[in-house]
Amino acid sequence: MSIPVSPLALPLPEMPPIAGVACASHAAGIRYKTRDDLTVFRFVPGTTVAGVFTRNLCPGAPVDWCRAALKGGKAQALVVNAGNANVFTGRAGREACERTAAETAKLLGCKPKEVFIASTGVIGERLPTDVLVGALPAALAKLDADAWASAASSIMTTDTFPKGATRTAKIGEATVTICGIAKGSGMIAPDMATMLSFVATDAKIPAAALQKLLSKGTAKSFNCVTVDSDTSTSDTLLLFATGQVKHPRVPAEGGAILKDFARALGEVLHELALMVARDGEGAQKLITIDVTGAVSAKSAYRIAMAVANSPLVKTAIAGEDANWGRIVMAVGKAGEPADRDKLSIAVGGTWMAREGGVIPGYDETPVVAHMKGREVEITVDIGLGTGKARVWTCDLTHGYIDINGSYRS
Repeated sequence: MSIPVSPLALPLPEMPPIAGVACASHAAGIRYKTRDDLTVFRFVPGTTVAGVFTRNLCPGAPVDWCRAALKGGKAQALVVNAGNANVFTGRAGREACERTAAETAKLLGCKPKEVFIASTGVIGERLPTDVLVGALPAALAKLDADAWASAASSIMTTDTFPKGATRTAKIGEATVTICGIAKGSGMIAPDMATMLSFVATDAKIPAAALQKLLSKGTAKSFNCVTVDSDTSTSDTLLLFATGQVKHPRVPAEGGAILKDFARALGEVLHELALMVARDGEGAQKLITIDVTGAVSAKSAYRIAMAVANSPLVKTAIAGEDANWGRIVMAVGKAGEPADRDKLSIAVGGTWMAREGGVIPGYDETPVVAHMKGREVEITVDIGLGTGKARVWTCDLTHGYIDINGSYRS
């Protein structure tokens, strides 16, 4: 089916080359017949890698492969296919990963465990490995340092626009660059919270330090985004550091020298995560949910996610209905400390309810006007402590049903 571009879409930024990285996309015909569906990355020898993956207990074979490969801390290639998730495919799925890695390693002259693999698409269908492997030589022949834009498009499935972000940072006096792409539209929920995302930098950072940075950045970005509360079997976020820029040595544990790099990486991850929320299947509105006054930050996060995942809250926003009672309901179902008579609710900066009831003289007019916009802000003050959290989601429209009701057709 043809899916219209999300009204919340953002243009793909100019993605500069990253020294030590080349990528390409190719129409392999794995599932899609009229578009590129195979993406390959080549990294210079010595590139370090970090990763964060789904916590779904039924992960795909590519996730298992990457988790094992990550122990080596080095990467020279990444192979991504769209249209087939290679999930719940048993031995055939494992063998597909092994063969893909082996063939890629042979073509590039590296070790199979330095080849990372990601797949996205339909669950439960065998990956046509012969097709994928047969397309590798042609795909690798297209490798180009300036092909981030085509890579961002070729990893998409139900996405309606390609997603990318870039930043620069200082390590000592040297300037390093970070580029990242992502795909994700549905089956989006924390742990880790999306999709597929691949980020690269020309900085020289040990794998252990890189992992710390990525895990911390993910906690504040991808793990604060939900579209439909469903955690994908294939979520994979990989960060590669090629070490091609000369800068002061970074200790194995990282530390203060990476402060500006951490800032820039966090901004890239945050931008990509919000693009996923903007492209939620059928989404018409981006929703920001702030929870304050909880007993702890963890409690605030759980309350915020309960609101973000509530179908009743999300459909009320889709219908531009200022029904604050649904927000109260979602707070109460979170299972976290909350007192009805200390709770306050605001939408678009207008406080609607406080101390167990509607605010005297409350005028719904500015709230309704705010909800007609493309971006909606909800604030919940629990009134019990200092814990706070911010998460993002989108509204729930009939478009979500249309897309997912015909996903395999």
